[in-house]
Amino acid sequence: MKVSVGDRIIVASTKVNGHVRQGRVVELRHPDGSPPYLVEWSDDGQQALFFPGPDAHLLAEHESASSESGVASVTRHVRTWNVRVDVFEAGAGTTAHAVLRSDAPAHLEGTGSAKRRPGDADVPEIGDEIAVARALRQLADALLGTAASDLSTIEGRAVTLPG
Repeated sequence: MKVSVGDRIIVASTKVNGHVRQGRVVELRHPDGSPPYLVEWSDDGQQALFFPGPDAHLLAEHESASSESGVASVTRHVRTWNVRVDVFEAGAGTTAHAVLRSDAPAHLEGTGSAKRRPGDADVPEIGDEIAVARALRQLADALLGTAASDLSTIEGRAVTLPG
């Protein structure tokens, strides 16, 4: 298996319903692209030296595929975005902070909160669920706003994306 920086490595479990792990090659140890590779894993963001086994598959950033009519170029757009949600509780209030990490230089954020009314049962999970849902909704709105702004720049006119 020969790879380039930016290629994706997918390690599939040999068991049905087993864990599938994805990573991005961030550094080569040999100029010819042979193993080992320094891989950043998408599930935890950790970097590790990786020697591929038979369960590893390469998903190149750009691949060529042949067809009956000739050669067709297939460009794959594969990215891993991570959302981290932190939940804070204080007294009768819960606040959630969601951060989207992507390839973009700036991260998008959303914040949500929930407050227990006097006399309500103290069930922290409910406050967590409400605060996180509101933070994710705000994050989704921010992402749609970013996409609309990008489209406006490309099209030269105002673009609004319904939520």
